[in-house]
Amino acid sequence: MDASSAYQDSLPLSSDALLAELDAWGLPYRLFTHAPLRTVEDSKAAEHLFVQPGEKALRIKNLYLRDKKKRNHLVTLEQSREIDLKALGVALGAGNLSFGSEERLFEHLGIRPGAVSPLAMVNGVKTGVSFHLDPAAREAEVIYMHPLVNDRTVAMSRDDLFAFLERIGCPVTWLA
Repeated sequence: MDASSAYQDSLPLSSDALLAELDAWGLPYRLFTHAPLRTVEDSKAAEHLFVQPGEKALRIKNLYLRDKKKRNHLVTLEQSREIDLKALGVALGAGNLSFGSEERLFEHLGIRPGAVSPLAMVNGVKTGVSFHLDPAAREAEVIYMHPLVNDRTVAMSRDDLFAFLERIGCPVTWLA
């Protein structure tokens, strides 16, 4: 199965259900529907469809990682930021990091490859995933991310994303 909304009913929490929760919690967002975006390159090619001129937007990439103690981490970075996994492991006090498998991604974040985003922490908080965020998020007005599927993008204000994280009980660890 792919990570598009066509298969969202096979997820522990569908994209539609997540969006309904955001609505119920009074957390506004702008929703965009598009062809599936699987990579940063795909996202960069499509961002003209939704990024508004002049806004201080953060476009992100997300890494689902696992350390040698089998702890799971979701790392959200500005999409062009280079990252050294060895240095990141040291910075997180996690030792060697590796990418989590497709099976673990589904088990711990309830999503498929290509749909990883901070919004998946709605599932990750229940399975002990640690969330780490690029400090560039502090400067952003709007953050663009997938709502559990990769053929939709939501634009949320930074404050509303933080309100979401607080609502689900997700602490944020800031990267250096």
